Amino acid sequence: MSTTRRKFLRDSALSAAGAFIAPAYLRQAITRPPSDQIRLGLIGAKGMGWANLRSSLRQPNVRLAAIADIDQSILTQRSEECQKQHAYTPKTYGDYRKMLSSEEIDAVIIGTPDHWHCKMYADALEAGKHIYVEKPMANSIEECELMRGLSAKYADRVIQVGQWQRSGPHYQKAIDMVRSGVLGNIRLVKCWSYQGWMGELKHQPDGPVPDGVDYDMWLGPAPKRPFNPNRFHFNFRWYWDYAGGLMTDWGVHEIDIALYAMDAVAPLSVLASGGKFAYPDDPTETPDTLQAVFEYDGFNMLWEHAVGIDGGNYDRREGIAFIGNQGTLVVDRQGWDLIPETTWNDGVRVNKIPDIPLQTHNQDYLNFHTQNWIDCMRAATPDAVNCGPDTGSVAAINAHMGNVAFKTGRKVYWDQSKGEFTDDREANELRSVKYHNGWKLPKI
Repeated sequence: MSTTRRKFLRDSALSAAGAFIAPAYLRQAITRPPSDQIRLGLIGAKGMGWANLRSSLRQPNVRLAAIADIDQSILTQRSEECQKQHAYTPKTYGDYRKMLSSEEIDAVIIGTPDHWHCKMYADALEAGKHIYVEKPMANSIEECELMRGLSAKYADRVIQVGQWQRSGPHYQKAIDMVRSGVLGNIRLVKCWSYQGWMGELKHQPDGPVPDGVDYDMWLGPAPKRPFNPNRFHFNFRWYWDYAGGLMTDWGVHEIDIALYAMDAVAPLSVLASGGKFAYPDDPTETPDTLQAVFEYDGFNMLWEHAVGIDGGNYDRREGIAFIGNQGTLVVDRQGWDLIPETTWNDGVRVNKIPDIPLQTHNQDYLNFHTQNWIDCMRAATPDAVNCGPDTGSVAAINAHMGNVAFKTGRKVYWDQSKGEFTDDREANELRSVKYHNGWKLPKI
């Protein structure tokens, strides 16, 4: 992201929130020389939280100081794994707020369900911690904008959003090719995720909370509901209370690369259509099939996802295609290639531009992403992260717009200057979030 674009996003976030930065008010983050250890706290230790932590610990002089989780079995399991792999046992907490109060922690990884990200992010900033927050950045447009404003207020914190494709060299090479102009006028960008491994979720009755689980703390600001195993751990992604389905789970990854390459921030309008077409009777709520059309200045972007199918566009399960007059560049996690348009020349079909076969890679970009975060902490360079809150909020907000359009069932129009939908009460209500159970939305 250019400095100008980053400054615009940060200034607009503060302006929209009516924030005033007073240097005396800011609490300084802990900074340490490169020779000292960086001490990490992990909030949410199952799934990507643990994956992000393990990747971070590959860096020298990085140590896991503490784990916070609402499930005692997970705390026990991860503590034992840490002892086995690193010969020390981290402190454990059932309440992340107690962990944040520790001066023995320099930075935290937030790997919880999406509905918790904003509150934990705000609390971690106030406690003086650097942050790695899983994607999507938050579970609503309002929270994303709030988090962006908070990052401007606490500008000395090093914040990385877990859209790790931003740290992939082959993605950058593909973006450079898109920006070179070789594809000609790009009028359409396609983004997709086809998840054939996902089957039908079986109905399960509500039941008792498992031993050792603080379910009230797991719910946090989400609506109060009886415990159901289908809504817990990994499958929380498919329920609106906690997440936004594949539109935000996979969408932020692909939309991030698409908009970055096209130097776009916000759409003019969004239209979406889909539903539960694959498994109409299973208990999940988010659509298993969805198409969303985003209109930007000069081009359209199409998002589509489908569960139970692997046959995505260009024989890829996921990816982004930049479709230009001269050719199409397709990039996914395996690599990128360029497919030229053709024309007739003296009765012979010829390529308009040279084709480029698949350029593959064999590296783990998550490790690059966490290394970038650690390096920026050591150097005290918050603006050098590959996916900071300005960047992460753009992808998440656009993905949430797709869900808003789906829920309203009509085309919605966005006013970027106001940060709201134009003359659409329902859409703007969906833009916002309501906290429950005594929890309060953070403020700048």
